[in-house]
This record gives sequence, C-alpha cells and structure tokens, in this order.
Amino acid sequence: MKISARNTIKATVKKIIPGVVNTEVVLELTPGVEITAIITKDSAQSLGLSLGKQAYAVIKSSDVMVGVD
Repeated sequence: MKISARNTIKATVKKIIPGVVNTEVVLELTPGVEITAIITKDSAQSLGLSLGKQAYAVIKSSDVMVGVD
C-alpha cells in the first residue's frame, strides 16, 4: 500500500456499526486504545471489513485540534 499520508497506524477492526449512509468503524490500536472512523457504507463493504480483520487508520490532516473542559 502506497499513500501520501504520513500517519498510518496498523490496527484491528473491533466494532462495525452500519447506518443508512455511513458506517462507524472502531479500530483497536493496542488493548484499550481505540480510534473511530466514519466512512461511507459503500466503502466499508468495498474494503470487506469484518471483526478481527487487520486494517490501517490513515490520518491526513493539516490541523489537529485540542480541547479541554
């Protein structure tokens, strides 16, 4: 896999929550550390996502926002 994004993190698909248009995908990076992505339902099906499957979290952004209470 060659992509321009510099931030790729190998993970395991932990949860898939399909919706009408989008699908929520929870990836487990390490035990207890998760990242959630919202992708189109078509993309989730095209990728053949299933629980336990290895996948990559690919992060491409020019900004990272931080907030506190």
